[in-house]
Amino acid sequence: MTDPADTKLHLNRDHALHLLREMLRIRRFEERCAELYTEEKIRGFLHLYIGEEAIAVGVMQCLTPEDAVIATYREHGHALARGMPMTTMMAEMYGKQEGCSRGRGGSMHLFYASTRFYGGNAIVGGLLPLAIGLALADKMQGRPRVTACFFGEGAAAEGEFHESLNLAALWQLPVLFVCENNLYAMGTALERSESETHIFRKAQGYRIESESVDGMDVIAIEVAARRAAAAVRAGAGPRFLECLTYRFRAHSMFDAQLYRDKAEVEAWKEKGPVLRFGHWLEETGMLDAAGRARIEAGIEEELTAAIAFAESGTWEPVEDLTRDVYTEPRA
Repeated sequence: MTDPADTKLHLNRDHALHLLREMLRIRRFEERCAELYTEEKIRGFLHLYIGEEAIAVGVMQCLTPEDAVIATYREHGHALARGMPMTTMMAEMYGKQEGCSRGRGGSMHLFYASTRFYGGNAIVGGLLPLAIGLALADKMQGRPRVTACFFGEGAAAEGEFHESLNLAALWQLPVLFVCENNLYAMGTALERSESETHIFRKAQGYRIESESVDGMDVIAIEVAARRAAAAVRAGAGPRFLECLTYRFRAHSMFDAQLYRDKAEVEAWKEKGPVLRFGHWLEETGMLDAAGRARIEAGIEEELTAAIAFAESGTWEPVEDLTRDVYTEPRA
């Protein structure tokens, strides 16, 4: 665990507990979603973020409400950390009209304009050009904003990745690229698909300042993200963080995980972000059993209310299913 004293990060107890609470909120939400999926309350695709919580939580600490966030289809954690209400998100998971995308997007297409959270994008690498567009608009308007763009290492094999990094560097756009490298993309080990397995070096090829960070260490993530975001906001051009992480669950609920050993998964769980940070807080005296119980109880209460909200939500009327699919012809 990174010692904040070694990073010049002023980590007080309130902020430390906030980081733990946010990671636990994501973990408990997703664990419950997995259960609801097996109960067929949540349908369609479901990609869980369990094991990667430190990245979303750490990066969000350096963003302002005016900044933009865009993510992949494994975006529940990012949306929660960005401030989307758990009630609104759970209703979307259920496909109810009260959801953030009126029940039409589901797990893969969360969207919440009030916190400038622009998805939830299902196409691998497809969000990168969107981030470029958001950042270009901010630069043209002279707005001191950051666009934080979260994507997996599998996107590095897509043309959009290279096109987007090239344009960001050429035009010195205010983008914070955050690569969540979980080693397997959908189900192929990185060394079987990439000749250069250090993704941050690909960004360096476009003359973008880049670094590799321990994605299981929330403090290391926050420190690196604060440094990178400050540079982007100051007009120094894009920055790139490769966060080395590991998803504890399958790629999706349909994945048999035949490409990795169970022993490997268990070994990574022992250095998981929630476990590591929780132990560190206990060792430093910032957290005791009673404090942990209070945090857990508060999250459980929030989660129970979110499920009740989704359960009582309304389905979209059948006659509205084609609404917004086609526009009415103009006279």
